[in-house]
Amino acid sequence: MERYLNDYSEVSKFEKEMEKVSPFELKNRLIELADESIRKMMHTMLNAGRGNPNWVATLPREAFFALGRFGIEECRRDWQEKEGLAGIPQKAGIAGRFEQFLKENKKEAWAIFLEKCYRYMLDEHGVNGDELVHEWTEGVMGNQYPVPDRILKHTEIAVNDYLAQELCDGRPPQGELDLFATEGGTAAMCYIFDSLQQNRLLERGDQIALMTPVFTPYIEIPKLHRYNFKVTEIPASRMSDDGLHLWQYSEKGINKLRDPAYKALFIVNPSNPPSYAIDSKSIDMIVDIVERWNQNLMIVTDDVYATYIPGFQSLMARLPHNTICVYSFSKYFGATGWRAAAIAIHRDNIFDTLLKRLPRKRKGEMQQRYGSIRNDVENMRFIDRMVADSRQVALNHTSGLSLPQQLQMTLFALFSIIDKREGDGYRLKMQEIMAKRLNNLWENMGFTLVPDPLRAGYYSEIDLTVWGKRFYGEDFVDWLRLNHSPLDVVFRLATETSLVVLNGGGFDGPEWSIRVSLANLKENDYVIIGQKVRSILDSYAERWKKSLPMVE
Repeated sequence: MERYLNDYSEVSKFEKEMEKVSPFELKNRLIELADESIRKMMHTMLNAGRGNPNWVATLPREAFFALGRFGIEECRRDWQEKEGLAGIPQKAGIAGRFEQFLKENKKEAWAIFLEKCYRYMLDEHGVNGDELVHEWTEGVMGNQYPVPDRILKHTEIAVNDYLAQELCDGRPPQGELDLFATEGGTAAMCYIFDSLQQNRLLERGDQIALMTPVFTPYIEIPKLHRYNFKVTEIPASRMSDDGLHLWQYSEKGINKLRDPAYKALFIVNPSNPPSYAIDSKSIDMIVDIVERWNQNLMIVTDDVYATYIPGFQSLMARLPHNTICVYSFSKYFGATGWRAAAIAIHRDNIFDTLLKRLPRKRKGEMQQRYGSIRNDVENMRFIDRMVADSRQVALNHTSGLSLPQQLQMTLFALFSIIDKREGDGYRLKMQEIMAKRLNNLWENMGFTLVPDPLRAGYYSEIDLTVWGKRFYGEDFVDWLRLNHSPLDVVFRLATETSLVVLNGGGFDGPEWSIRVSLANLKENDYVIIGQKVRSILDSYAERWKKSLPMVE
């Protein structure tokens, strides 16, 4: 690392080597460089590389911990020993005891919230009180295997309501959505790729489409030898009349999906890193293509940032028959450590239809794979196969997300539902905080941030060639590309200013772009980041001017 700071030839060599590395792995190298910079120049390191939020939703967590107190009382009520042993929660009469517990703590904010959650489930869904509270109590104690293994009964009800509100703008598709609770969105991705191939819905070498820029694992997983998919990228290439990125997709790109050779489409919506929702025109085109040209197209949409777009509507709402939806609670609730997410699939779906169309030989393979679980494998739904595959089939009896994770997921979902009914206070404050960070960043770069209702603003992708051209002209941009590696920007920011950002090219975005997370630093930090990014661009311009021939 010392050589990097002192020898420019080594800089170029190191940057070339790093161009092949995932931006998330590169981030660790940048942090090392930033640490070295701190030791030499006494800077404060600002890590805007990873999207881990620096907030937590407090009330659903307070409720979780309060339920822990109730759960301990219930266990000791069953039986207890002085050595610290106790029984397990008993269902009979538990709802009444829970109501008394809330009454005894009625002035506490968490008790008021739990009362609302309890009443919502009883009044809106007519659930049995003892069954509900028993699930919650066993959930917080974690004393049982998950049953049902796919997702707990009342967790599925609450999360379904939440997804209808947040991903479908309150207009969910007709029919039922089945959910599979997973260990974060990352596990959901692994399970989906695995089961699509295990069930021969995607074969090695098949053709898929990927809307880019995109979260890097969606780029990297299809390249693995196991999959080796033929990937066609549909870039968000549309530009405004004055040369700014719109981060939307062209008609020409989307129309490639008309070819039935494309078996699957993978989307992150809103996008990561540009952080924009797909516009209605593009959504309408995809719907039309599926309905008229490519009815068997399998769509996987990762909608983790949906809550930052007012009135967001997922492809799951528009094309429920063809879509698997992934949603993680990590970003909106500040809960990356909880690893709480869900896969949603409509009860009537193309995945189950395609399973029934498999050739006899393939069905025989599936019978052999899942035959230890059930006799009628041909009637086993794709979502249930994912659950089994998540535990290598043989451990299907111990599959499922842990009970405490599912309980916290339930409380997050109900918190958001209740918040919306009571004025959306949490959401509006969240949007206000993110907007201030975004504005601080762009104002201090001296760039123009055009208002856009489709901008989530969780990340900001900054294409330095766009702004270099605007400030200094096309000749400067040509010189920059000829004389420097795109990674030079992120390395200079790390070594000269102790600022860690990710390279946009690693997400298959514009190669001279950088991704700044707006989630994990304080408001005033983005003032500094904006100034540092602009200073790096200006320093390149100074070098360029000095390289120009003298005019006599």
